[in-house]
Amino acid sequence: MKNRVLVTGGAGYIGSHTVVELMQTGYEVVIVDNLSNSDISVIDGIEQIVGKRPDFVNVDCQDYVSFENVIKKYDDLCAAIHFAASKAVGESVEKPLLYYRNNITSLLNLLEIMQNHGIHNIVFSSSCTVYGQPSDENLPVTEKAPRLEALSPYGNTKHICEDIICDQSRANSSFKAILLRYFNPIGAHPSALIGELPNGVPNNLLPFVTQTAAGLRSELKVFGDDYNTPDGSCIRDYIYVVDLAKAHVAALERMLKVDSEPVEVFNLGTGKGLSVLEIVRGFEQATGVKLPYRIVGRREGDIEKVWADPTKANTVLHWKAETPTDQILLSAWRWQQHLMSKANKQ
Repeated sequence: MKNRVLVTGGAGYIGSHTVVELMQTGYEVVIVDNLSNSDISVIDGIEQIVGKRPDFVNVDCQDYVSFENVIKKYDDLCAAIHFAASKAVGESVEKPLLYYRNNITSLLNLLEIMQNHGIHNIVFSSSCTVYGQPSDENLPVTEKAPRLEALSPYGNTKHICEDIICDQSRANSSFKAILLRYFNPIGAHPSALIGELPNGVPNNLLPFVTQTAAGLRSELKVFGDDYNTPDGSCIRDYIYVVDLAKAHVAALERMLKVDSEPVEVFNLGTGKGLSVLEIVRGFEQATGVKLPYRIVGRREGDIEKVWADPTKANTVLHWKAETPTDQILLSAWRWQQHLMSKANKQ
């Protein structure tokens, strides 16, 4: 069986951790990434962890010709895992055209190239944002919960991309896809050699927490304390990035080895919601580091509360997110310390 996998956005946060898990499972990996929100040093980190360097090509998935040339070179690909996308909710509200162009064009190019070169399997990086703000009766969220109108252009691109994949499946009987709807990935690899590495000001909570704890930022801004939640701050289902990466391997193996449905959907989360302020307190307890923060106004596009019912992924993929929250938060802090140590040596 062919075992070479294309990973678009494989130098990014979730992509890099998934590459590690794929390689440790025995897959050959080709990373395509334009490094727009990642760094080439991530490839070094993967090599240090695995003991082998993945193939890497610096190409933008929007560049059809260059992208197709990669596929022509690697003519033994069994599947693609598609991470390459812009992913900041707030930025998408400010720059909707950038998000629609990048996220949708990249997928369209990939699907057309896959079709032209006989690659029939794709794992798609989707998001719980497709559920919008679920009603209370749909919490925790199962895969049967209705997809609601997106609250941000980012969320809408995930809606649209899922629909495109489903349409492609209906038109092509040999095409198979698994849509993984993530909740909120956090943490870093236990080696502290790879982790979340945003360019500029972080859009996700944990990098802002760790950078503030490290003194790189004066304070953490908590966007709103007047939501209908126990402590007034937003609630999310925070999932360890390594657990999340392992789910991609499970999804890939299901597609390749099981006579599964043409398109399947799985929610990936812990099944438990934590508030922003609970994460702040948990980080302080796990690390012993005091975190200065300030409550500010709500951020446009933010959802009040959402967490997963991961039962389907637990039973069908035989996968579960089990890492304790304190270990996850500590891994994020160790990654930040690694980055600071590296910066001091330069």
